[in-house]
Amino acid sequence: MSANTHEPDVDTTDARQHDGKQPAGSSSGSSPMGVDSKPGSRSFRYSLGFPSIGHCIVINNKNFDRSTGMNQRNGTDVDAANVCKVFKNLGYAVKVYNDQTTSQMVGILNAASKEDHSTSASFVCVLLSHGDEGVFFGTDGPLQLQTLTSMFRGNRCRSLVGKPKLFFIQACRGTDLDPGVETDSADETTKIPVEADFLYAFSTAPGYYSWRNTMSGSWFIQSLCDMITRYGKELELLHIMTRVNHKVAVEFESVSNSPGFNARKQIPCIVSMLTKEMYFFP
Repeated sequence: MSANTHEPDVDTTDARQHDGKQPAGSSSGSSPMGVDSKPGSRSFRYSLGFPSIGHCIVINNKNFDRSTGMNQRNGTDVDAANVCKVFKNLGYAVKVYNDQTTSQMVGILNAASKEDHSTSASFVCVLLSHGDEGVFFGTDGPLQLQTLTSMFRGNRCRSLVGKPKLFFIQACRGTDLDPGVETDSADETTKIPVEADFLYAFSTAPGYYSWRNTMSGSWFIQSLCDMITRYGKELELLHIMTRVNHKVAVEFESVSNSPGFNARKQIPCIVSMLTKEMYFFP
């Protein structure tokens, strides 16, 4: 729960103050490879045949230096607690880091990328903070998101090559507001791209605000935790994420006293470079 128990139950955004105001309440060969040429020779499902399903790192930034112009992110502790519970239940070893500067975030993820993940099936990172397009905030200012995620590329983190690297990012990606619209209705040695096997699940579409309720947490993380809890032992990850998109899109609408910020909508954005299906169960 938020430390500020007297703050009203409202929706707000994870972005820099806008116009001085923070919205309140608011293959090198020429012939193609035939994947069916050797029946049974390829698996289209990531293997969980490792001692551990993997590590999950959560960076939860709530309080920011005054110089950043960023408001306190009340409700984010609820997100962090829910994420911790959900991924622990899936078998991940979870570590939560609160209020990290840009250099601390780089240090944490750099250390994680250099660890030996040979006994792990996957890697998860959950990032909770303010943001802008391509930018994620530490408590002392902005950092290019790619700085954090690129540490786990295949040429930099060899022990995670061919394994899913899942990033869930709760942060704004701009200052646009969505008004909504009414509707009627078998393994082998091979060369793979260094950017392969990543999934980036963004809380919102490029350019838009991302909404967070100051008491119950962000719309995206609430929905992510709910859908993984319901379907994590049943569905493939991208199917789960489609249900997350649906929940956020249909079940949430902002409640705000700030002009222009009331009755707004949000849609998460899933960017997948996964090369196989990801299940959280054997």
